[in-house]
Amino acid sequence: MTTVQSTEELKALAERAGRDLEEASALEILKWATDTFGPRFCVTSSMEDAVVAHLASRVMPGVDVVFLDTGYHFPETIGTRDAVDAVMDVNVITLTPRRTVAEQDAEYGPRLHERNPDLCCALRKVKPLEEGLTGYDAWATGLRRDESPTRANTPVVGWDEKRRKVKVSPIARWTQDDVDAYVTEHGVLTNPLLMDGYASVGCAPCTRRVLEGEDARAGRWAGRAKTECGLHG
Repeated sequence: MTTVQSTEELKALAERAGRDLEEASALEILKWATDTFGPRFCVTSSMEDAVVAHLASRVMPGVDVVFLDTGYHFPETIGTRDAVDAVMDVNVITLTPRRTVAEQDAEYGPRLHERNPDLCCALRKVKPLEEGLTGYDAWATGLRRDESPTRANTPVVGWDEKRRKVKVSPIARWTQDDVDAYVTEHGVLTNPLLMDGYASVGCAPCTRRVLEGEDARAGRWAGRAKTECGLHG
C-alpha cells in the first residue's frame, strides 16, 4: 500500500498508472488501485448498475461503495442501492446534501433544477461528493469512452484536479456490449429503468428515455447544452 502523502506525488502516480495500465483489464486496474490505496480507495455508483462495484468486490471484498442520494432519485434507483447493499460483498455509504429538497426549495425557490440545473447539481451532487470523499485518496467511477463525446478521452487512471485525488475508471475502454456481457455472466444487479428505455439514469426530473439513434447520455438534461452534472467535468 502506498505511503504517498503529497498531492504532487499522487498526481504523478496517477499519470504514470494511466499510461502503464491503459491495456490492462478492469480487474487488473482495480487490483492496482486496491493494492495501492487499501481502505483509502472507494467506488462511487449512481446505481444505474453495479458493474464496477461487483468488479471491485472481487479484488477487495467489503469495498466502500459511495452513493449520492440527491433526494430526486427514481424509486427504482433507491431500490437498486438497497439490493446492492443486501446481496453484494460491499459497504454501501449513502451521502446526502446539506439541505433537503424542501429546504432547498425554501431557500432557492421550487424547481431549481429547471431554472438553474448547474446550481442544483452543485448543491446536491458535487458538494456532497467532495465532502464524502475527504477520507479517500482514490475513487473509482463507471465512466466509459463510448458513452458520449465528452467522455471519449477518459483515462483508465487519471488525476481529479477538482478534488485532488486519483480517479480510476476501470471500464473506460468497455463498450455497452461488454457491460451487458458482464452483467449476464455474473448476474450483476442493474437498475430496472435500463429495461424501460433509459440508457443513463440520473435524477428523475432531469432524465428521460432515449430515442433510437441517440447516445446514452442524450436523456440527461434533454434540450439543454448541459451534458454533465459536474462530477466528471
